[in-house]
Amino acid sequence: MTTTTAAVPASRFALARQVADAVLFEGYVLYPYRASAAKNRMRWQFGVLVPPAWGPRHGEHSVQRTELVAEPRADASVAVELRFLHARRRTVEEARADGSFAAVPRLHLPDRVLVPWDEGSEERVAMSVRVADLEAGEVSLPFTRPAREEAEPVLDADGRQVGRLVRRTERIDGVLRLHAAPLDVPYRSLKLTAVVENTAGWTPPDEGADRDAALARSLVAAHLLLGLSAGSFLSMTDPPEWARASVAGCDNRHTWPVLAGEDGRADVVLSSPIILEDHPRIAPESAGAMYDATEIDEILALRTAALTDQEKREARGTDHRAAAVIDLADTLPPEVWERLHGAVRSLREITGETTEPAAAAPPAGPALLDEDAVFRPDTPWWDPAHADPAAPDRDRITVDGKAVGAGSRVLLRPGLRRTDAQDLFLQGRSALVEAVLRDVDGGVHLAVTVDGDPGADIRREQGRFLYFQPDEVTPLEDA
Repeated sequence: MTTTTAAVPASRFALARQVADAVLFEGYVLYPYRASAAKNRMRWQFGVLVPPAWGPRHGEHSVQRTELVAEPRADASVAVELRFLHARRRTVEEARADGSFAAVPRLHLPDRVLVPWDEGSEERVAMSVRVADLEAGEVSLPFTRPAREEAEPVLDADGRQVGRLVRRTERIDGVLRLHAAPLDVPYRSLKLTAVVENTAGWTPPDEGADRDAALARSLVAAHLLLGLSAGSFLSMTDPPEWARASVAGCDNRHTWPVLAGEDGRADVVLSSPIILEDHPRIAPESAGAMYDATEIDEILALRTAALTDQEKREARGTDHRAAAVIDLADTLPPEVWERLHGAVRSLREITGETTEPAAAAPPAGPALLDEDAVFRPDTPWWDPAHADPAAPDRDRITVDGKAVGAGSRVLLRPGLRRTDAQDLFLQGRSALVEAVLRDVDGGVHLAVTVDGDPGADIRREQGRFLYFQPDEVTPLEDA
């Protein structure tokens, strides 16, 4: 049997690793990025594999299991990379006059406030093995990360040591197991099983041991990257008809495998503790990691930039990644802010450098066309010059027997099937129709501003309106 622990080729996992990094640090430190914030006192929620002696008592697990269907070619090998965070406890000590150090809850410096914090150091376990060897039997790779203690001096502006940071890391033990079994289907396919297990021999000293003690010995945000040297994996959400039963029979525990890497390829899988879709991507507009995927980047960056100087000092002293977020929000150039404000994906897909828009047919997509009339082969469909200005019949529509267009007043009655919480508050409000818009699928939408809205003039200047379909309005007498 030939088994190696060689590193996974960087080119194989490069694109998938961008998403894997987001998974690894999801929730690592949340806005407002201070250790004192309530939301940062309960961390490490995703992909936590705890010591087996602690998990059953507290409803957590020590094993993560991935099963998926693969179609490897002859002599193919599978490369697997396990990635996780190892919690590292950091305490703050202040220097005394006699040369000793004493633990303190905080240490004030001109640019930051240092506080105790649990850092996360990235760990990686990699192996590559021939698929034929996996069919012959299970292949296991045990791994250990030893306990250690490190001290980092803290210096003031004059170079004098005013304290130190002491980092203590507990021992972690685990095992990565791989196995492959042939499937009874028309094509040569295998069920590939990858198991990650925390095998730490640590036993809680008493029944009251808290979660922090277990986390120091846990695999945090554990996930796998798997790659085939030749062949492909099948999508677990959209498999071919012949493989649906085999895919349905896969037993995935505490993980969710999806196709990753380049579009059109299926030789890389990301098995994540967070549910993702096939071929997930990091938005190209994102200026950097903010470790808080529950927020929109623009809003999060604005809130971060608006923190007080004292709050920023506390955030910088919490963690170097938090400090990087503060610096990022403070230094974003205007053009990056504009990118964060929004993007229309359909424009990029249709007008990309490698493809040309169709000459005679309207493209598919949900984007709205302002007074969309005649498609001209020499003008992109999204260009204002593309629309025929001499089409007054398209500027107005008939609703309940009355002509409605720009300048008409309507009563809003949002449909329950298409509405959201904001629209519910507009039920029964009157509004002014600003434009009649048609999308590329032939749908009609009314752009409106609500009567009494103090920001209506600004919305009108920016072209930012609320949109309703014709059956969601009732015509009123025009002003």
